[in-house]
Amino acid sequence: MERVRDLNTVVAPLPLIKKAPMFLAAVRFQESVFALPFAYTGMVLAAGGFPTWGQLLWITVAMVSARTLGMSANRLIDRHIDAANPRTAGRHLPAGVLKGSEMMLLAGVSLGVFLLAASRLNPLALALAPVAAAYLIAYPYAKRFTWAANLLLGWALAIAPSAGWIGVNGALSWEPVLLSAAVALWAASFDILYHAQDREFYLRAGYHSVAARFGTVAAFRWSRSLDVLAVACLVGLGVWMGLAYPYYIGCALAAVLLVLRYHMVSPDDLSRLGVAFMRINAVVSAAIFVGVLVSVSMSS
Repeated sequence: MERVRDLNTVVAPLPLIKKAPMFLAAVRFQESVFALPFAYTGMVLAAGGFPTWGQLLWITVAMVSARTLGMSANRLIDRHIDAANPRTAGRHLPAGVLKGSEMMLLAGVSLGVFLLAASRLNPLALALAPVAAAYLIAYPYAKRFTWAANLLLGWALAIAPSAGWIGVNGALSWEPVLLSAAVALWAASFDILYHAQDREFYLRAGYHSVAARFGTVAAFRWSRSLDVLAVACLVGLGVWMGLAYPYYIGCALAAVLLVLRYHMVSPDDLSRLGVAFMRINAVVSAAIFVGVLVSVSMSS
């Protein structure tokens, strides 16, 4: 407690603008790279090539602000859980480096920017934006009630490709839904592994995850199965939309990287999970986007 008071004393006088790096670190702003390539994938598929610069701009703003909203809400809602968990006790809110009111302000600003960006795209994007925002704010509560919380996190990221499609076309069809299903499966897979680190804490504190419910070994089986289904959905999307061979190269690279992840971590050794989580996931999403972009460019 003394350390927390000392931190509050140090940072309290800082203007909010000087805390910008702390806000960015708190919401892991750099991890927007996970969702953005899938939003761009949906965008390029909808446009049949490169969209207008205006669409690109507002889809980017919408995705980044939506993710910032979700992460800031997550940090705020879970601050007491984070404080009790030894792995997360050093995060900005439990450590006192940022205040709850400041994180709430970030969430509010992000929500406003997200709605503005949606309004600049088309009526359907604006109509669905509050639904997406509500889901991003609500899903952190799931770990308090159900082991399926990891799967619900997957659908939070799965909003991105369908949102990118809607941002261009102003309508939704089944193709981006299949892409969203692939993203949901992939994201749930790595979230299951990520929260395997917290299994003992969750069991003691009464929270829920796949690892807490079924055990770490079973959690790895769940994760592998979801990855297989995700790759199957991606390949099925390519066949459905008649995408050219570069897309399948991207799918193959993504599959290889997912296999590599299981050589980096195991139920008995989660020490390299941070590396697997950050680097591999970023390259997987980028590989699919580049594959789609090149494929569509060849066909246009």
